[in-house]
Amino acid sequence: MKTFLDANFLLTNKVAEKLYHDIASKMPIIDYHNHLPPNEIANNRQYANISQAWLNEDHYKWRAMRANGIDEHYITRNASDKEKFLKWGATVPYTLRNPLYHWTHLELQGYFDIHELLNKENASSIYEITSAILQKPDMSCQGILKQKNVEALCTTDDPIDDLAHHQFIKKNNAYTKVFPTFRPETAISISDLSYINKLSGVTKINIKSTDDLLEALQQRIDYFHNNGCRLSDISFEKFPELTSEIEAKISFKRFLNKQQLTPKQKENTQAYLLIEVCKLYHKKNWTQQFHIGVVRNNNSRAKNKLGPDTGFDSMSDVLQGHALMHFLDRMDSADQLAKTILYNLNPRDNDLFANAIGNFQGGKIAGKIIPAEKIQL
Repeated sequence: MKTFLDANFLLTNKVAEKLYHDIASKMPIIDYHNHLPPNEIANNRQYANISQAWLNEDHYKWRAMRANGIDEHYITRNASDKEKFLKWGATVPYTLRNPLYHWTHLELQGYFDIHELLNKENASSIYEITSAILQKPDMSCQGILKQKNVEALCTTDDPIDDLAHHQFIKKNNAYTKVFPTFRPETAISISDLSYINKLSGVTKINIKSTDDLLEALQQRIDYFHNNGCRLSDISFEKFPELTSEIEAKISFKRFLNKQQLTPKQKENTQAYLLIEVCKLYHKKNWTQQFHIGVVRNNNSRAKNKLGPDTGFDSMSDVLQGHALMHFLDRMDSADQLAKTILYNLNPRDNDLFANAIGNFQGGKIAGKIIPAEKIQL
């Protein structure tokens, strides 16, 4: 009889066991999409306790704790690290059948050799044991990456970032190669004029038109490329569809002049800018990633109190196929379709995305377009 999370967890037959233990488990990790803070890698952060490693930035755990009725004081506010972990420990049993339950115990086993099931009774002792283990040299940020044989990872970075941490990591020959990923979401969202001003300041380009914005983004793409970047990333609630290039340019000037745009005008402008930026990616032979179907910051009261991106995002329920296929066709027709990874957050779209990409494969590139199913929990 199998025990919970033994060495053959999820391996249902002998062939699977052989493939994993003899081949897959020995291979290095190459992570092309994550949100590890580059400064923590560069500074080789030594986490003072497991709450700092597990809870400080993990909004998946925050959502579970809120669902369990835990007060925000113990989630993102001013409770001590240990108090927060004790509340998480009390929540874990209620996450059964959620991936959080498995992730928690896989990490306790894999990093700390703890095979107990975390709960409110043992949370205090587990906090002390894990926090002590985290003080070992091989449990620093870079130490953990090396220990788990992470050969390369790509962070998520804003176009105006100076990439100083990436430069430091490269200069100091860390075991894990760390590369930036270009994420121009705010630049083409047509919603944050202050960001356009920041981009203008970094590039020394007076942004008064879409041409100016694209020139500024080209400058940053060149900078990122020279710092090892070969990936872009962006997310949309609904994949934008272009209806008029001329109207897009006019709408952007209206945006710069602080005039209100209709949802259709904003979508059209976003679509135009996306197409033009993706042409720049193709010239650089980058791979572009699209996260499609996320509705961010749904709880306005929580956003006002806690800030954005604190665990209140959901999957959207809009139709994506028409605009996506028009985009892929437009880029492919001009022979400017870069290698692409699609993440659909609504599992309803799994078959749609898998089928749609078959129309645009080719160019002597195996798997030129890849669907990656990713569900926001």
